[in-house]
Amino acid sequence: MAMHPEIMKIMAAEHVKVLQRDATRYVRTMQRRPAPDTRDVELRLCRVGDDPELERLAELEGRALPAGRLVIAAVRGRIVAALPIAGGCALADPFTRTAHLVPLLELRAAQLREPELRRRLLPRYVSLIRGSSNA
Repeated sequence: MAMHPEIMKIMAAEHVKVLQRDATRYVRTMQRRPAPDTRDVELRLCRVGDDPELERLAELEGRALPAGRLVIAAVRGRIVAALPIAGGCALADPFTRTAHLVPLLELRAAQLREPELRRRLLPRYVSLIRGSSNA
């Protein structure tokens, strides 16, 4: 059964109004939401003394604590997220906003994995520089 074109126009116009209203509401909430504060964030390697807090994070996530070294994000001295340097899923406190910290942890873990590559390339570059200075 086909609908009358005028009824379809009215329904489409109402749908557009609802979408515009929802979009406006979304934009307003995004403007009110403050940007994440990163002034009190510390990224560092885990220490032995961090084990109880890391175990608490793993327990909150319902997962086992990953083996190996972790890069952690601490906000005001409290560990809220951690990521294994070797790779894997991040542990994050589900009761704290940490979405903005995970990309920072991923970047730092990648930087800590790269020095091995840099060390292998360094002698090659040094030999190339020495070879060019003798010419």
